Amino acid sequence: MRKLILAVAAAVLGGAALAQTATSDDPYLWLEDIDGPRAVAQVKQWNAATEALVATGPTFEQYRKRALAILDDEQQIAEPEDVLGNQVTNLWRDAKNPRGLWRIASLETYAAGKPQWRTLIDVDALGKAEGKSWVWHGANCLGPVYRRCLVSLSPGGTDADVVREFDIPSGKFVAGGFSLPDAKTNTSWADANHILVATDFGPGTLTSSGYARIVKLWARGTPLASAKTVFTAAAEDVSSSPFTYVDGDQRWSFVNRSKSTWKNDVLLVTAQGTAVPTPVPDTASVNDIVAGRLIATLNEPLGNIPAGALVAWPMADIAAGRSATPEVVMVPNEHQAIEEVAASKGMLWVKALDDVSGKMVVLWPRTAGAAWGSKAIPLPGNSTIHLLQTSDDRDLAFATVEGMLTPPTLYALTPNESPAAVQSLPARFDAGAYEVEQRFATSKDGTRVPYFLVTKRGTAGPVPTLIHAYGGFRVAQTPGYLTGQPYRAGPLALFWVEQGNAYVLANIRGGGEYGPRWHDAALREKRQNSFDDLHAVAEDVKHTGVASKVAISGRSNGGVLLGAALNQRPDLYSAAIIGSPLWDMKRYSHLLAGASWIDEYGDPDKPEQWAYLSKYSPYQNMRKDVRYPPVFIYGSTKDDRVHPGHARKAAARFIEYGNRVYFHEYMEGGHSVGADNAEDAKRSAMLLMYLDRELGGAPASRPGERGR
Repeated sequence: MRKLILAVAAAVLGGAALAQTATSDDPYLWLEDIDGPRAVAQVKQWNAATEALVATGPTFEQYRKRALAILDDEQQIAEPEDVLGNQVTNLWRDAKNPRGLWRIASLETYAAGKPQWRTLIDVDALGKAEGKSWVWHGANCLGPVYRRCLVSLSPGGTDADVVREFDIPSGKFVAGGFSLPDAKTNTSWADANHILVATDFGPGTLTSSGYARIVKLWARGTPLASAKTVFTAAAEDVSSSPFTYVDGDQRWSFVNRSKSTWKNDVLLVTAQGTAVPTPVPDTASVNDIVAGRLIATLNEPLGNIPAGALVAWPMADIAAGRSATPEVVMVPNEHQAIEEVAASKGMLWVKALDDVSGKMVVLWPRTAGAAWGSKAIPLPGNSTIHLLQTSDDRDLAFATVEGMLTPPTLYALTPNESPAAVQSLPARFDAGAYEVEQRFATSKDGTRVPYFLVTKRGTAGPVPTLIHAYGGFRVAQTPGYLTGQPYRAGPLALFWVEQGNAYVLANIRGGGEYGPRWHDAALREKRQNSFDDLHAVAEDVKHTGVASKVAISGRSNGGVLLGAALNQRPDLYSAAIIGSPLWDMKRYSHLLAGASWIDEYGDPDKPEQWAYLSKYSPYQNMRKDVRYPPVFIYGSTKDDRVHPGHARKAAARFIEYGNRVYFHEYMEGGHSVGADNAEDAKRSAMLLMYLDRELGGAPASRPGERGR
């Protein structure tokens, strides 16, 4: 039997067993050589073998074309990338423009749902002209005139990018303007002739996490080498970066010193170009400035103010160096979490979660010592809300509202008027054919864990069930329209449920669904809680008759989650989709940006912390005597955040131990994997073919049946 399984694994990945290199205690360190010829050759071999199984044939092609049609459909929400005074910018991608058109329209025509666009940058044409695979990374535009912008473009979709100054009226890059080469760079306008820059200034200017540690003030027309140092972080810090808020006609610049994953010093940049401390606790998250007040969300209690609350400090006191007393802006209840916060001219817009359902509130300051005024914005209930952009010169916000069965609608929001629908997407499928239910599973320690279940009406379970989860970094998993769930897999969830299967979105601990307490419950040595929560959801769908077999899906931090889950309960799961994963928690802090997450996971170089990391690290806990379910592992060679070696080594170890593995690594795309819609559509179809092969439903033969 073991010989047969090994033969199956070799067939899936198209070759004999992997050659091992006796390096330290890890035979697969050679796969960490990102662009090394041997590693790349192995990746290409795996890719070809996987594509031969799940990226060929009429069924695959049908779903690939359908996925691409959905992603490229010109009937999509033109979300505002930024509101620039009386204008709105947007990045538009479709079949003709896979990398996008950066364009601009008047706020009046945009809010009326009839924008008259002018293209500023055709990213595809620019890349072709310059011989670069440019991926759009955004623009930072200088108000209140909004003539000049700092445009960021990434080669191939990595976190690193180039920065160039752009002139909106002429639609051209500024000759002799601000320009920075390829690096992990952060910039912010100080004024029309000065920018704050954090980048790679040469040897010794990066942190151990690979991010900038020095922020400088750079004057127009001078060499970067002459820029004045504003702040220097410690080499062991995560990063140092500038940012700016606009409050009326006042521009406030800051430096964020990221000391660790969850501890940041926020410093005010003075007129003299120095950085001075603010009273914001290092565990709080700064949100914006409104009406002369600096707004932040508390992640730990501050005196009598509970964690999760919004607080404010007077900017006049901070700027003058006076002691500043915080005032309470908003305190969520035990079922709520504040997720998104942004200021308009004189109002504060807050998107909160209430048992993972979105709520929108607008708040405004009253006289000193009085409670802030507040008003709920009447948006559709039981939905996911995304606060997209606000205006600096009027009290206006834009937000989208969607549900798993309800396509997104873009709303323009003002405090004293009913929400105005700007644009609604047409339905991509018959919502009446499906039903959504929120349920709660009980975890090992008794915690109630919410999850959303989608099935086809009339489905008589049990049926194959796909569970998507994340469980980390305060990131809440909120239910979106099925054509975009799960993350970066296009319409996979829609295709899956229309076949008569079930789809689940799990809200396990480690995320931000219930504020700081939900995140803290799975932090560092408490990570097992997130694994127990996933097991609980999987057991619940089985015990309640929903699931016959359970597949799990997760990416990035979700890779740690899935690796631990498979090691702990291989009997519970029948398949796993593992994207851009963290896997080797012994080495993660030495790979690319890994050191920046030590506050989330712990430091494997410290024995007392490796003691708990070692209990669940996926790579170190894989065992020869365990029969794992077949897995699909995907990632990107250009991922400069989570090292692609994690995914490669996971695949190698699964193969070594005689398990079925599908592997696919894209050459571009960065941590998000897909550089454009075509890649996302292909992956969506490949993953569906994999699930059908391994859980049933596809007419094609399964990998283990090939060549018998």
